[in-house]
Amino acid sequence: MEILLHGVGGIIVETEAYDEGEPASHSFRGLTRSNAALFGPPGRAYVYRAYGIHWCLNIVCREAGHGAGVLLRALEPTAGIATMMQRRGTADPRSLCSGPGKLGQALAVTDALNGISVEGAPFALSKPIAAPVIVSGLRIGITKAVERRWRYGLKGSGFVSRPFR
Repeated sequence: MEILLHGVGGIIVETEAYDEGEPASHSFRGLTRSNAALFGPPGRAYVYRAYGIHWCLNIVCREAGHGAGVLLRALEPTAGIATMMQRRGTADPRSLCSGPGKLGQALAVTDALNGISVEGAPFALSKPIAAPVIVSGLRIGITKAVERRWRYGLKGSGFVSRPFR
């Protein structure tokens, strides 16, 4: 699947899933003002700041009232590459969106997107032409529920944040 934000973006090559029933999720402790978007409805953006620095983009993926989402971890850039290079300060296409913080910076994600639908402007989504081959692995950068293989990636992609084992 490809995602564009104001015409800048690419093919989603890596994600991580989070659900209210597991302690690594922002929804684990219940509904709060800061995580309300994560509780639906599905197809909305949930944006949060990681480490007080990076804006991270998630897509809510369960019915309203159930806190679950998918963190976009990496993209293969396909649109607005010059803009992404300027925002990221790099000319290396493989490092433009190879991690959730880099992706957020490259796409100019901010909290202004929190709660809005990804099914229309400023977002544009498109399905892949062929069915992708997906691999899974352990999520990255968490200390709780580390055994869950809820990190997913496009097999063989050189644009993921870390190789899959």
